[in-house]
Amino acid sequence: MIAFVRGRVAGISLTSAVLEVGGVGLELQCTPDTIAGLRHGAEVSLPTSMVVREDSLTLFGFADDDEKQMFELVQTASGVGPKLAQAMLAVLRPETLRRAVAGDDVKTLTTVPGIGQKGAQRIILELRDRIGTPGSYAEPGTTSPATTGTADWQAQVQTGLVGLGWSAKEADRAISAVAPEADQMSTPDVARLLRLALRALSKA
Repeated sequence: MIAFVRGRVAGISLTSAVLEVGGVGLELQCTPDTIAGLRHGAEVSLPTSMVVREDSLTLFGFADDDEKQMFELVQTASGVGPKLAQAMLAVLRPETLRRAVAGDDVKTLTTVPGIGQKGAQRIILELRDRIGTPGSYAEPGTTSPATTGTADWQAQVQTGLVGLGWSAKEADRAISAVAPEADQMSTPDVARLLRLALRALSKA
C-alpha cells in the first residue's frame, strides 16, 4: 500500500489534487480542507490511503495522519465506504467527529449527506470504544482557506457536490442557499461554502 506521497502539486480541483512524482501525475481524492492547504507548484507530502476495487484503484490524500486514520477508522463501521467516509471528513473535522461519537451526538452526524438517524446511531455504537478521546489530537487549522473569485465559486462548489453524489439540480439549490453567505465574503472561501452547501442539502 502507498502510505504517503511526496511531490510537486501539478493540479488542483475542488475534490482532488494531482501530484507529480518521478514524472508521473498521481491523482489524490481530497477533502476541501486538505485542498485548501495546497498551492500549484509547491512541494508537499500527503498521507494517503489506497482503496482497491475490482475495477479501480483510488488514492485518497489527507492533510495529516489524524485525518487519514479517521478516514480508515470510520470505514470499519457497517455501511460506511470510502465515499461516505470522505463526505464525513468534508463536513466534519476529525476532532468534531470524535466529539460527536463520544457524546452520542446524532444531530451532528446527520449533517453529513448519506447519514440518517439510524445510520448515525449505528456509527456511534460501533465506533465509540475505538475512536479515541476528544481532545487527544489537536484540531487542524493551520491551512489557509481555499479562496477564489466571485464568478468561480459557484462552479467549483457545484463540481464538488456532484462529485460527492448529488445531482446538478440539488447542487444548484444548495448554491442558492449559501449565496447570501458568499456575498458577505470579500473573497469567497470555497471550502467553507462547500461545507455549508452540504449541510443545507442534509437538512432538505
